[in-house]
Amino acid sequence: MSEDDQVGVPEPGASHSAEAPSLAHLKSATIREPGLDDRGSVFFAAIEMTRMPMILTDPRQPDNPIVFANRAFQDLTGYTQGELIGRNCRFLQGPETSRETVAELRQAVEERRAIATEILNYKRDGSAFWNGIFIGPVFDEAGEIVYFFASQLDVTRRRVSEQAFRQAQKMEAIGQLTAGLAHDFNNLLQVVSGNLELARNAVTSERAQRQLANAAGAAERGAKLTKQLLSFARKARLEPRSLNLNALVLAFAEVAESTLGSTVSVRLDLTPRLPAVTIDRTNLEMALLNVLINARDAMPAGGTVTLSTASVHLNGNGKSRGLPPGDYVALRVRDEGEGMPPHVAERATEPFFSTKAPGKGTGLGLAMAHGFVQQSRGRLEIDSRPSGGTTITMLFPAGPGAAAAEEPAERKAVLRRGDETVLVVEDSDDVRALAREYLESLGYQVLAARDGEEALDILERETGIDLLFSDIVMPGGVNGLILADRAKTMRPDLPVLLTTGYNEDLVADGPATPTMDVLGKPYRKAELADRIRAALDRGARPMPAPGEPHHG
Repeated sequence: MSEDDQVGVPEPGASHSAEAPSLAHLKSATIREPGLDDRGSVFFAAIEMTRMPMILTDPRQPDNPIVFANRAFQDLTGYTQGELIGRNCRFLQGPETSRETVAELRQAVEERRAIATEILNYKRDGSAFWNGIFIGPVFDEAGEIVYFFASQLDVTRRRVSEQAFRQAQKMEAIGQLTAGLAHDFNNLLQVVSGNLELARNAVTSERAQRQLANAAGAAERGAKLTKQLLSFARKARLEPRSLNLNALVLAFAEVAESTLGSTVSVRLDLTPRLPAVTIDRTNLEMALLNVLINARDAMPAGGTVTLSTASVHLNGNGKSRGLPPGDYVALRVRDEGEGMPPHVAERATEPFFSTKAPGKGTGLGLAMAHGFVQQSRGRLEIDSRPSGGTTITMLFPAGPGAAAAEEPAERKAVLRRGDETVLVVEDSDDVRALAREYLESLGYQVLAARDGEEALDILERETGIDLLFSDIVMPGGVNGLILADRAKTMRPDLPVLLTTGYNEDLVADGPATPTMDVLGKPYRKAELADRIRAALDRGARPMPAPGEPHHG
């Protein structure tokens, strides 16, 4: 076999190092003896022993069939030599194979030139794999083409890793954007909902009350939307507690039945003696409700939705699922709908991606559930097949011990008041003015600062401050967390109440000092009244550790 037409011919005197192997790679080859009958040479032995899949096709025959396939190619595809010989390579293609890549390969063959590309092929058992393929022509000494040589390489693992990395980057970028938008939107909603609340207390007209109530309802829906955005972005502040999923599902069954309607029945399949999980109940119920709504919409003619629980142990398979080994509790929702094609299931957890008609959904349901489960150190998995239904699985780490007993929610009939002095720190003029009006109407004395630096100046000269109430995200070098830490140094006995639309540092690490508490935006006057009074009454008593529920 002689060699010609090298891909890169080095200049005279140029070095030919191992760092540039492409300089020695052939775009074509010329042979003296085109027959394949004599297979006793060392070259045939090497080709049969190599782990690199290789084939030869004969363009002189109709449809350019395979005339030789080494054992590595048979191992790669699952086909035997007898099943390969005489067939065109197109039988390896399938429904997700790129038509553009196929066209490029055909054009290269027609033009009798080499090509290197990657294509999605299918094995004998129907499983797909990414095939890194090089094809080059082989000529005889008269310059006539006699074969096409093709080497293959299974690059599925690399392609999957690259795709997962790109998806993670995209989702992280979207998460950062949505979290920032949600934070700013929550400040606006605080002003809108707060002033609506004040206006409703100031007017007596029935018509005006009705109009203000409609506006307040829209503001509440906006707050719910931002909460979903923050859950997707994994920047919502969770208050996890030890729960038993079976008890939660049983308590939630009535809500599920009313949500799904009369055409959809709910079936429970609960595994007894589940270990407890430490999660935020409110966010879990919201995630479960969103998944159930998707299941209902997937069955317009009705059907059955199955809620099931199970204990799951991950050992060697934990890494492939992005989870550390250990014990988990699974919550599954299975419907009998049409299922999702792979390209839809792949994007199902992206925010605002929806296959529903305009006005039928926000595209945030699964995105919110996915973000919440990840923030809870778990994993959301989608198993969906066209015409085979969909199963959504939420995996949560199992915790030690039994689940805590449910505590009845306290209902407070009157606003809790006081006459202490509160330092309000807020960079938004409108939010700061609203907080001042809320607090002064409750009897408190209010001092106000626009940022952390101004607040520190006030703390240095004013000795009668009883509580620091500060936003967390503020411009400048002193945000709410830094301000609280410095205030503790100056006044160790000063209680602190923080407020935020979101804060990823606080979510990750919990309160920086034991006398801090956090109030999410937008908040109502009654919520602020309760939390201010609780923080003052608590004083410098230790707060629960991060991750434990806050009361008051």
